[in-house]
This record gives sequence, C-alpha cells and structure tokens, in this order.
Amino acid sequence: MPNDALLLAALVLPFAGSLLAGFLPTHARNLAAALAGSVALIGCAIVVWLYRSVATDVPVRLRADWLPSLGLDFTLRMDGLSWLFALLIFGIGALVVLYARYYMSAEDPVPRFFSFLLAFMGSMVGVVTAGNLIQLVFFWELTSLFSFLLIGYWHHSAQARDGARMALTITAAGGLCLFVGVLLIGRIVGSYELDEVLAARDLLDNSNLYTVALVLILLGAFTKSAQFPFHFWLPHAMAAPTPVSAYLHSATMVKAGIFLLIRLWPVMAGTDAWFYLVVPAGLVTLLLGAYSAIFQQDLKGLLAYSTISHLGLITLLLGLGSPLALVAAVFHTVNHAIFKASLFMAAGIIDHETGTRDLRKLSGLYKYMPFTATLAMVAAAAMAGVPLLNGFISKEMFFAEAVADHTGSLLDDSLPYWATLAGVFSVTYSLRFILGVFFGPPPKDLPHTPHEPAHWMRFPIEFLVLICLLIGIVPSLTVGPLLATVMRSILGSDMPYYSLALWHGFTLPLFMSLIALAGGVLLYFLLRPYLDSGIEGPPLVRALKGQRIFEKILTTISLQWARRAEVMFGTRRLQPQMRIVVLLAVLAALSPIVLQGLPGNGTLAGTPIEPGFALMWLIGMGCALAAAYQAKYHRFAALVLVGGAGLVTCVTFVWLSAPDLAVTQLLVEIVTTVLLLLGLRWLPKRIEDVYPTRPPLSTLIRRYVDFGIASAFGGILAFLSYSLMTRPLPESVSRFFVERAYTEGGGTNVVNVILVDFRGFDTMGEIVVLCLAALTVFALLRRFRPAPESVGSPEQQRIQDAYDDAEPDRKPGDTVTDYMLIPRLVMNWMFPVIATFAVYLFMRGHDLPGGGFAAGITLSIAFVVQYMASGTRWVEDHLRVLPLRWMGLGIITSASTGIGSWWFGYPFLTSHFRYLELPLIGKVPMASALLFDLGVFALVVGATVLILIALAHQSLRSSRASQAAEGGETWR
Repeated sequence: MPNDALLLAALVLPFAGSLLAGFLPTHARNLAAALAGSVALIGCAIVVWLYRSVATDVPVRLRADWLPSLGLDFTLRMDGLSWLFALLIFGIGALVVLYARYYMSAEDPVPRFFSFLLAFMGSMVGVVTAGNLIQLVFFWELTSLFSFLLIGYWHHSAQARDGARMALTITAAGGLCLFVGVLLIGRIVGSYELDEVLAARDLLDNSNLYTVALVLILLGAFTKSAQFPFHFWLPHAMAAPTPVSAYLHSATMVKAGIFLLIRLWPVMAGTDAWFYLVVPAGLVTLLLGAYSAIFQQDLKGLLAYSTISHLGLITLLLGLGSPLALVAAVFHTVNHAIFKASLFMAAGIIDHETGTRDLRKLSGLYKYMPFTATLAMVAAAAMAGVPLLNGFISKEMFFAEAVADHTGSLLDDSLPYWATLAGVFSVTYSLRFILGVFFGPPPKDLPHTPHEPAHWMRFPIEFLVLICLLIGIVPSLTVGPLLATVMRSILGSDMPYYSLALWHGFTLPLFMSLIALAGGVLLYFLLRPYLDSGIEGPPLVRALKGQRIFEKILTTISLQWARRAEVMFGTRRLQPQMRIVVLLAVLAALSPIVLQGLPGNGTLAGTPIEPGFALMWLIGMGCALAAAYQAKYHRFAALVLVGGAGLVTCVTFVWLSAPDLAVTQLLVEIVTTVLLLLGLRWLPKRIEDVYPTRPPLSTLIRRYVDFGIASAFGGILAFLSYSLMTRPLPESVSRFFVERAYTEGGGTNVVNVILVDFRGFDTMGEIVVLCLAALTVFALLRRFRPAPESVGSPEQQRIQDAYDDAEPDRKPGDTVTDYMLIPRLVMNWMFPVIATFAVYLFMRGHDLPGGGFAAGITLSIAFVVQYMASGTRWVEDHLRVLPLRWMGLGIITSASTGIGSWWFGYPFLTSHFRYLELPLIGKVPMASALLFDLGVFALVVGATVLILIALAHQSLRSSRASQAAEGGETWR
C-alpha cells in the first residue's frame, strides 16, 4: 500500500473503530477492548512502517481538493515531528487500552468508553498530521469535544460533570482564539497550507498582525496545555477514569498545545514578543504546579499538578527561542509522556486495589504490592530527575539552557535560580509519592485489602519503566536517532550540536542537579509534619484557586449578565423576539447598501404587469393581511389564509416559468399546513382572550409598529430583488449556471444542478441544519406533558363528544380524525400512488422539475396521509420508517458522494455524468449527483416523519391524558 494511503488509514482507522465500538452490546468489554487494542496496534505498526520515509527528511503527504477556490484542501502531512507524536498517541494508546480492560468495571458501558477513546485518538492523530491550519483547528476542537465525553464518562458523578464542563469551556474558548489566529496567519501568508506557512518567516516577522496572531495562537496553546492562568481545569479533569487521565496527561490533549508551539516554532519563535509572552507563562506554571503538587492529598491530584509543572518546563524551554532549548523541549516531551503514563497507571492500580487515592490513608503498600511499588518508584525517580533514568538527561539539558544567555534581561539572568527551585520542588513531591505511599506503617481502614493486580494490568507499566531505564542508560542507542530525525524536520540545516552522553564532567548543570536532589530531600522532611497533618491544599496560594475564579466568571456571565439580557430582551411572547430578529436582519441587509451602494445598474426594463397577475397578487396580499388580522381571533382561520398566500406564491412561480420552485412550494405548503395544524392545539392561550370593543392604545401602537416593520422589510426585499433582476445579463450570475449546467453538471434542470453540483456544499450544510431542526423539535416535544384541561378547544371537545355518542364502540386512542376525514380505505390506496410519484420526481429531477428534496417531501406527504387516515394508533403501531436511521443514512450518503470524488482526483462533491446503455431502454443519463440527491431525499423523509411522530405522539398523549383525568387517574 502506498505511503499516502497508509497515512490516510492511520487517521481513518480510529474513527472507524469508534463507530464500530459504539454499536457493540453494552457489556461486551472484552470485544470492545480487543477492537480498540487492534486499532491502536495497527496504527502503531503503520507509524513504525512510515519511519523509513520520514527518516529521509521528506514528509509523507496526501492531498485532496476540498475547496480549491478558497485555498482549502484536505492535506495530511507526516514529518519527523508528527511521526513522533503519532507514535506516542498510538503506542501509549495501545497500552492504555490494555490497562483499561482490567481497570474498567464490567458493570460500566465499556464499549461506549472505548468508542470515545478511539474517537479522541483519531482526533489527536488529525491534529499532528494536519497539513492545513484550518484542518488542524477542526481536529483541535474535536479533541476538546471527545475529551469532554471522556472526562464526564461517569456522568452520574457531579464532580465528573463539572470537570468535563470546565475542560470544555476553557479549551474550546482557546480553540476559538486559535481559529482567529490561524485566519490572521492565512491572511499574512496568503495560504493555510503548512508547507507555505513554515516557509514564510519573513512575511510573519514583518507583518503588523504578527503580535495579534501570536497572542491568539498562544491563547489556544496555553488553554490546551494548562498553562497559567488556565491551568486550573486540568486537576478537575481527574474525575475521569484513570486510563483517561493516563492518556490525556501523557501523550494527548495537554500535549496538543506543546505540539502547536513546536510546530510553529520555526516561524514564530525568536522574537521579543515570543520570549516575553511564553517564558513568563511557562515559568509561573512550572513553579506553581510543582509547589501545589507537594501539598495535594489526592494521589492523582499530585500527579495532575506535576503534569502542569512539567508542561510549564517544556513551554519555558520553547520560549527561550534557542535551537538547543527546542531539542531539550522535544526530548522532555517524550520522557514526560513515558514516566507520567506509567505513574498514572500505577496510581490507578493503587486506587483499584485499595479503594482510595487519599494519601492520608495510604502507607506501607510496598509489603502488599512489591512489584507495583518498585515500578512506581522507578517512574517517580525518573520524574524527579534521578541519574540513569530518562528524566535526568532532559533535566540536565533544561538546566544547561537555563544558565545560557538568551536576551540578557533580568528574567533571563534569574532563570538558573528559578530552575533550581523547580528542581527542588519536583524531588519533594516525587519523594512524597514514594515514601508516603509505599513505606511507613501498614495502612488502616482501607476499603479493600491491597494486593498485586493481574499481570496484564501491570504490563503497560513494566513496558514503560523499561523504556525509562533504556533511555536513561543508553540514550544514544535508543532515542538518539529518533530525536535527530525529529529535529531535522523542524530545524532543517540549522541543526545544533548536542550530546546525549550521561557524563559531561563537573558542570554547572550537574551542580544544579545535586542541589535540587539534596534540597528536595531536605524540604520533604521539613514539610513532613505539615503534610501529615492532613491540611488540604498548598499554603499561600490556597485562596487563588483557579476554580473559584472560573466559577465566579461563569456565574457573572450566566446569571448576572444573562438575567440583565433577559430583562432587556426576553419575553414569554414570540412576537417581540421576532421583532428584534427582523430589525437586525433589516440592518444587516441595509449596511452593505449604505456603504457600497446597490450592486449593478438596474438598466433593464421591468416585465409588464398583466391584469391577471396583478389580481392574483392582490388576492395574496389580502390573504396575508387577513391572516395577520385573524391571528388575534382565530388561529385556524389565520393558518388557512396563510396557506392561501402560499398558494399565490406557488402560482407566481408557475407564471414566471419557475416550475421547480412551484413544485417545491406546493409540496412544502401541504406538509407544513398539516404539521402546523397538529401544533396549533399546543400553543398557549393568548394573553388577550377577550378583546374590548376598542383595543387599548398600547395594543394599537404595537400593531402599527409591527405593521410598519413588516412593510419596511418586505419593501426592502422587493427593492433588492427588483434591482438584481434588472441588471444587464453579462453582470448576472445566472448566465454562468445556464451555460454550464449541462456541459459540466450533466443536467438540463439548472436549479437542480445548482443544488447538487455547483452549490452542493451549501446544500450539504442545509440538510445538516434540517437534521438538527428535526432533532430539536423531537427533543422538545418527547417529554412534553400538557395539562389535561389545556387540550383542545371547547368546539373540538363538543365535536369529539358527538362522535363518541355516534361511535360507542370506538377504541381507546381514536380521535375525531379517525371517523370524520376521507374514508380510510381511499387514503390507504393513495399511499403507493404518492410513493410512486415521489420516485418519479426523484428520477427526473436532474433534467426536469423534481429532485431529491421535492421527492422527499412527496413521500412525507404519503406518511402524513396515512396518519390522517388512521390516527395516532397507526403512528405508534404501524409507522416503521425509523426516521433517525433515514436521517443518518442521508447524511452518510451525501458525504460519501462528496468524498468519493477524491478517489478520482477531483475536489470534494465534484460530480460526474455519463450515458449508460440499458437493455430494452437504451441510453439513460446517469450522474453521481444522483447519489447526493438520494441522501437529500432520505434526510428530508426522515426529518419530516420525525417531526410528525413527535406531534402525533403528543396527540395520543393528550387523548389518554383526558381519559385518565375523567376517570380520576394520573396518566404517565
């Protein structure tokens, strides 16, 4: 398989595995774990295989046209840097899956857990392999979404829900900042392609937008990688299951921000703005995280704050701007991923086997679980920077860069002291992890008797600790070649000389390491009485908890500001809200006209108005005005009049030779009229049930104001339409579509070709919006419980009572519609006729009036007719269209049609047409857009039927609720 196909497979495989895992039975833990483990191992094998190509310093690329007119393409790019991160994502992901198989309870919905985990894995792979900055932002936001689902996996826990919400709020807000920053970079460079951005250092440096873009990019990176002042969300993410914590803190999520800083380092680092923004943030995060870790009483909390500290260390190194500091940052990123994943898994084993993570209850566990204790101690020693372990080498490189001269500023000159202090803190919290958990008196009052876990649960820690030892003892033979490949992909020919030797003589960095080790041990024993006292949280900074600040901001926005906005703009009535929406739309439409004038000259003469056409429009306007007048007295009459205005619009389309629009308008009018009829009975009673002889002055003013707004809005739209339609034809965009509809789209129906070909991307977005609207209607109505006395009008009740007397043998749930409409038999006969007509409209749509949307509405009418014939019982007992599956099939079919064009080297949603020779029929025109139209058809049917089911079930509930109320019972 070609390398570009393998690269695509590495991205698609986790998402495909996630989809499969989501359909597994709830308690199929072994099968879900096997699926997730296979996906991670296959992905890891693909990445290892691609190393041969990456090592030649030629990135592996895959490119497919997406929106070439906007400079947006789907691009995958794997160089040394993305290869390293992909290896961490898949490699540690495979170990986490194995660990989670034994950690997760069989009572949990484990397939759902692995589905979220695989989707998150795929999102991270998308971030590191993105060859386009817009594409990178897309996958970046996906990581925020799926991390939210993982952190809140135990959604029955309020702590998990709060932690997930906090993580999503912070990281998604940073993602929006990143998106704006990426747009600015694209504006400066003229492209979003990563290769072109990385080659545009001079353009960025000389741009006035550099500082603004830099701040926005850093906000995205800092929020994702938990840098001060956005660090507080990470400890609260500890409410997630430990496998999630191990994965998020080591190879993914928080490393996404680090990856972004490294990726853009060649073109954005080295400036004063970069130094003074990145270095202070990294330094404060380094010290604050290490200091806070010392005083945590929760084992995972200690590791969480240590993660914050090490992320600050990496950020500080990247902020220094020197190539050697970049080497140290990349190296420590790898080391941190290895020892932090093993530490979190060890903490999970301790929690799993003892039933607690409270350091005040844990002690002397070495006697009960010596193997796990030994592994955890080695990993903790690597975190502290003990010699012969991987953390020691990268820590020495950090100290060496701290003492080097970069800017000669006070901040730069003080770095050696701050670095040594951070080293002291890291030894202290590592020592607390070791001595506080594994040594001391035997534990008391633990929920479970501690013991060693299953061997395969411990195997991931054994494997990672072995890597810690190998890198720490023979770094040049293990990680050396990989690190060199990564650095060449970032720095190219500017590679500095660096050594991974264990001994460099008696140097200042070595002296700083000795001070850190000795100072850390001394500080631990000095603080031990305070730590053993059980006080929660670090002194001095306890009052500066980020959670309190976050909750205060959230409360201010969601309560105080929201309430003020509700008082100013909110209302229980729809009309005032519509007034605001319409006014904003008018202002938005007028602003470009005021600033730039009308488009075109409007030199063509208008079409003469014939008397019949004018009379028809007078009737339509009369219906509209009468509907507005009747709305205050009789909603049903208003709906009939609205239908009359819609019918006039339909005839207008026919008059003006727009049969496609006429057919669609007529079909939509039929469906919406029935659905509105079903919905009318659920509208609340009007505030003014009985009007006086003359309405009050305030009511008259409100009506005249609404009439003026509506008239102005309609007049503006009419004026704009007239201006556009009277432009000279060479300036009209319609000529472009008319001339190319058949030659490039393969259809003579210009409207349909525009929808499924030229503007297919817009249509794709529109059907997604329709899908969301249908789901929203269903979600709002499915739990709606109207009061029995509010159901129906007195007139409806009297008619129903009359038919109850006439039909004493009627079944429970039957309504008036079951007996007073067109005979049911005739309406049942209409179903196949209407369905056949829908197929006819669908098949002819590319060349003649029709298409997927019109056909979908037509088939929906068939289901509506069946509902009208058989009432709500038919909806419950006989409607088997499964609308959610139809909607999902529609989205998948439309998207797959667009993606299929990539296989032939064309942009997304490019259509192809040809004539097929069929037996007995002859030549038949066929276009790939037919499949796209099929997706539109399926989604329209599913969405319409879903809304019908929601409204029809409400009708059934009301009937049963009324019967229960009459019998003195409570209906549920």
